[in-house]
Amino acid sequence: MITDDAVLRPPVLRPGDTVMLVSPSGPIRPERVARGIELLTGWGLRPVLAPNAYARQGYLAGSDELRAADLNTAFADPSVRGVICTRGGYGAQRVVDAVDMAAVRRDPKVVAGFSDITALQLALWRGARLAGVHGPGAAWLDERTPLRSAESLHAALMTTEPVTVAAVAGEETFGVRVAGRATGTLLGGNLCLLVATLGTPDMPDLTGAVLLVEDVQEPPYKVDRMLTQLRRAGALDGLAGVAVGQFTGCADEWDTSVADVLTERLGDLGVPVLGGLPIGHGQGQLTVGVGVPATLDADAGTLTVAPAVR
Repeated sequence: MITDDAVLRPPVLRPGDTVMLVSPSGPIRPERVARGIELLTGWGLRPVLAPNAYARQGYLAGSDELRAADLNTAFADPSVRGVICTRGGYGAQRVVDAVDMAAVRRDPKVVAGFSDITALQLALWRGARLAGVHGPGAAWLDERTPLRSAESLHAALMTTEPVTVAAVAGEETFGVRVAGRATGTLLGGNLCLLVATLGTPDMPDLTGAVLLVEDVQEPPYKVDRMLTQLRRAGALDGLAGVAVGQFTGCADEWDTSVADVLTERLGDLGVPVLGGLPIGHGQGQLTVGVGVPATLDADAGTLTVAPAVR
């Protein structure tokens, strides 16, 4: 069990603070980031692009050396108070071993992103016990992340209030539920990236934790395979509870749904499970801290998460 005083919370962002937009994973086009820059500027922040934010090397945002250099530039620059990842995709795991964890510990900064950024946040948790922000990146899409999504990210970055996320009946995972109430450190994020950390130093100890899982475009049998691998590896032993976010576009030709798989593979763990949380790749994505205390109340249908900033 991680004690609250062992968690490194970065300072809350304030109007006038500089935030660096970094691309640790896949490449992104400037027009996709323009709306994110507009939002951040509207909140009084000063977004600046990392030197290689728009680099491109196939499915990567530039070489490993460039992407690692941008992360370390952001972590080492005292004028930069936050790191906002532009997008996920793939590639963060290739650079996390090059992150200067001493710089992260010396001057902790809020790191926001999701999807492939789960790999970075898990590495920062391992190397510095840094709390992170699981939410949309700077490549903003108003049709997927409307006003409520923007307000949720703003609250996570620029206030120190806890966040309560309620299960939504319209979410495909809403029926995934095991009664009960659990409290523990919220850890996890994207299921694929969590499974990809098995056997590496970045796989977190989930004993006493509330596990957050979400994913996109993974058919039910692959979700089954990933959860089965976690079970067989013993990674889910001792969990306090499971918070199930959005599993978006996770269907195939078989008549077994992703909700069926999640119910079967999580429902017999003997811990509370709450699905239907609008956290992930779907419409209306909300933002929560990771690496911070959380209370999952499956009876009330809520997940309450402490702030990731101080």
